[in-house]
Amino acid sequence: MWPRWGPWGKIYRGGDSSTASAAPIASFKDVHALVRDEDEARVSEAGENGSSSTAGASSRCRTASVFHRVRLATATLRTWRSLPPSAISDPCLTPVGEKKRIVVYYTSLHVIRRTFEDCRAVRSILRGFRLAVDERDLAMDSGFLSELKGIVGRRHVSLPQIFIGGRYIGGADEIRQLHESGELKLYVAGVPLAAFGVCEACGGFRFTLCPKCSGSHKWFSEKGGFRTCAVCNENGLVRCAACCAPAV
Repeated sequence: MWPRWGPWGKIYRGGDSSTASAAPIASFKDVHALVRDEDEARVSEAGENGSSSTAGASSRCRTASVFHRVRLATATLRTWRSLPPSAISDPCLTPVGEKKRIVVYYTSLHVIRRTFEDCRAVRSILRGFRLAVDERDLAMDSGFLSELKGIVGRRHVSLPQIFIGGRYIGGADEIRQLHESGELKLYVAGVPLAAFGVCEACGGFRFTLCPKCSGSHKWFSEKGGFRTCAVCNENGLVRCAACCAPAV
């Protein structure tokens, strides 16, 4: 029978794995190969030794799950760093001359429970860093939906969607994985701190009544009669000038 090969090309016989374990890891970039080779070794040993115990199987599953989250977060971070800014940035998310900021597209409606829970979880995670977050609620302004579709280039989009520094990060799953692995703090580095307390102008809702039409979304002109207000959205609201950056 041919001898088995160790994870780094070393031949070891029987159950002696001391030769393989003695091989050094060059850098953190080898973690992908390490996890893959360890998984293959476990499968091979399970085939030779027969069925394993239930406790041992559950332990291996937990180990693989931890490695999977770390591997996915690391791959996401490297992909984000390797892409050129022109491919993943948008001027409406971080205008020229402004500081780095976080933009979150979400909904406050409870229609779909899973979507609402994901939006609430992402907002809670980002607020935990006590940084300024530009939250754009599609339930309050349908214009945000058209804006988001124009950025991602898709007709159907899921919520929430997160952008940091003009770069697309992903949805709720990506934010959770980056937060669990500790990589999220690298993404938000450079974002200014949030203002202390609740905004007195809007009470934290980030919208106020339109000053031109007083929230009716229509205004009266002696020449043309009633006309649709072009300043506010369909709900007669405008973004709070005191706590929100203007949406371009």
